[in-house]
Amino acid sequence: MIARVEPLTTARALRGPFDYRLPAALGGVGVGTVLLVPFGRRRVLGVVVEVAERSDLPPGRLLEPLAALEAGTPPELVRLGLWLAREYCSTPARGLALVVPPGTGAGTRWTRPARERRARLTAAGRARVGEPAGLGARQRAALSLLEGADGMAISELAEDGVRLDALRRLERRGLVEMVEVERRRPVAVAAIGPTPSPVRLNPAQGAAVERVVAALDARSFRELLLHGVTGSGKTEVYLAAAAAALARGRSAIVLVPEIALTPQAVHRFRERLGETVAVLHSGLGAGERYDEWRRLASGEARVCVGPRSAIFAPLSRLGLVVVDEEHEASYKQEGDPRYDAREVARRRARESGAALLAGSATPRPESWRGLERIALPARVGGGALPDVEVLDMRRRPGSEGPLHARTVQALAALGREGGKAIVLVNRRGFAPHLACRGCGRAWRCAHCDVSLVLHREAGALRCHHCGHGEAVPEVCPDCGSVSVARVGAGTERIAELVAEAAGPVPVLRLDSDSAAGRGSHGEILRRFDGEPAAVLVGTQMVAKGHDFPEVVLGVVVDADAALRFPDFRAEERTFALLAQLAGRSGRGERGGRVLVQTLAPAARPIAAAARHDAPGFLAGELERRRELRYPPFASLARVELAAADERRVDAAAAELAGALATALPTGFELLGPAPAWRRRGRHRRRFLLKGDGRVALADAIRDPLEAAARNRALRGVAVGVDLDPQ
Repeated sequence: MIARVEPLTTARALRGPFDYRLPAALGGVGVGTVLLVPFGRRRVLGVVVEVAERSDLPPGRLLEPLAALEAGTPPELVRLGLWLAREYCSTPARGLALVVPPGTGAGTRWTRPARERRARLTAAGRARVGEPAGLGARQRAALSLLEGADGMAISELAEDGVRLDALRRLERRGLVEMVEVERRRPVAVAAIGPTPSPVRLNPAQGAAVERVVAALDARSFRELLLHGVTGSGKTEVYLAAAAAALARGRSAIVLVPEIALTPQAVHRFRERLGETVAVLHSGLGAGERYDEWRRLASGEARVCVGPRSAIFAPLSRLGLVVVDEEHEASYKQEGDPRYDAREVARRRARESGAALLAGSATPRPESWRGLERIALPARVGGGALPDVEVLDMRRRPGSEGPLHARTVQALAALGREGGKAIVLVNRRGFAPHLACRGCGRAWRCAHCDVSLVLHREAGALRCHHCGHGEAVPEVCPDCGSVSVARVGAGTERIAELVAEAAGPVPVLRLDSDSAAGRGSHGEILRRFDGEPAAVLVGTQMVAKGHDFPEVVLGVVVDADAALRFPDFRAEERTFALLAQLAGRSGRGERGGRVLVQTLAPAARPIAAAARHDAPGFLAGELERRRELRYPPFASLARVELAAADERRVDAAAAELAGALATALPTGFELLGPAPAWRRRGRHRRRFLLKGDGRVALADAIRDPLEAAARNRALRGVAVGVDLDPQ
């Protein structure tokens, strides 16, 4: 038998699969098996994508695999990985790397099951527990400890004073046997937010669950959009739908947009569905991810919760895929392959005959137009959506600082009366820019064409793209002036001002600096949840999906910041961010209010968010996109080239431009190559392509790229293809 193997390498020019002769001793090799194979002068891991009777190569040229890993990939996931690689103009190896067992990487690295030594009583040992004559004190203690347990770890017994030499003496007497067994590395999930208990669904929730269950029972692919205002109980619908899938002998995947939201989601699902719920995300240790993956592959766990990578969970009999907060751009992978987890979820659900349930209070225009809708029009319990007040930051003296007087008053009232608040400011650090008042010098990154950000707590200027850092200057090196101005305000500065305004109420900060350590997201949210009164200041991660009933105030600083970017999705993102932050407020008995600070109070997305008018905003946004021929009325793709040598990247861009122009079908548009700002010391050039149909667009890009890789025109140049760029 012949195994056709795709080596897990990063080379774009490599063309597999490669044939290997399967020795009889290896046994059990099929599609999805991960093999250690000789590859040139190296040994690498590879995935079996096909098993055949014979090879086109002569037998003398065929090599044999060296070993097979204990855990393989389900064949349906192999097909998914290969589809993803083609769909997103990547390589088979990079697509397959997403679906293999966690810890399986390029080269020869892979994760193995954890094992531990355990001691347990034999039949003779159980008989001697009541007749300990002739045994020492430590031996008697060991028998006593083991009597009530089905074996104990050697390390556990040592903690109780039982030494290994005592156990060995018992083993020689035939009273104890010591065995080596697999040990699961459990994932600890802290309780954040209210603990869910079975609730009686309101009529709208009940009707939504009936629609989802009907889709499950149909056993054919169906896409549904659960459009519910914030606080309308979408999670209860997800829980009921997942329970219905399990009752029908099927499994479920629940996607959340951020790792920060995973603990709260996992807590809710485990409280309701028990240990059948597993979690997968990159924040876990390699061993934890591997063990959770094996629980899912074996069927011990039947529900997987996590961010975008959870869509590759090795579940069989998939019946339901939930995409919570489906509007979030974080469902798009940044590195190659730049897949969209929402599109992968659609493909996986279609292949499995599963129901796909996308949920959001602020759905994407593409979903609003294309999916069958289910409405949750009101908050659970009949609570009102919070009042939103738009604060015009133009009509203020410049010396008043980044917080409006009304914001300061509201925070002061919170300090007196208690309650919780969430303050959103979408910039990290203390100040986004430093500038010399004497000569105008701006401090910029040496490797990227961007400003350095002042982080006062760390006492450094930092680049948020490459990590470059510098000491905070005391004088300007160009003119010697000591007048160095801090321009703008980030989360550190706003947190200071909020603490001054809110008095004794504790202020917590949640951004990628404060939550850099493992588990830090959850720890900060647990502290916020546990305080009787507190303010949470942070970047947009504070606006996503959190459910804290005590929040009575929401504040958005610089609400129009995203509108200044040259991006056709800028208005959609601004509306979603404001509406989502507003939705964190007023879920309890006290109600809530939201203050929106902006320089553009009349902007369409800001006005619509203040009215809580998602249907009105989406109708206008779809009409605008139709006129401009943007998604969902056309497809976009971006191709980016990057290299340290500017001449090399320019030469590669010129050659690729001609090839792309020739390959594009009639009616498709090609813009570029255009320069993009330098990042991490690499010069970049970009193409933007627009046309009808993402498959046709991907096909038109793929062949020129592969040809350029084969003829070495891209040597030394990194290539990234982004279908539906976010």
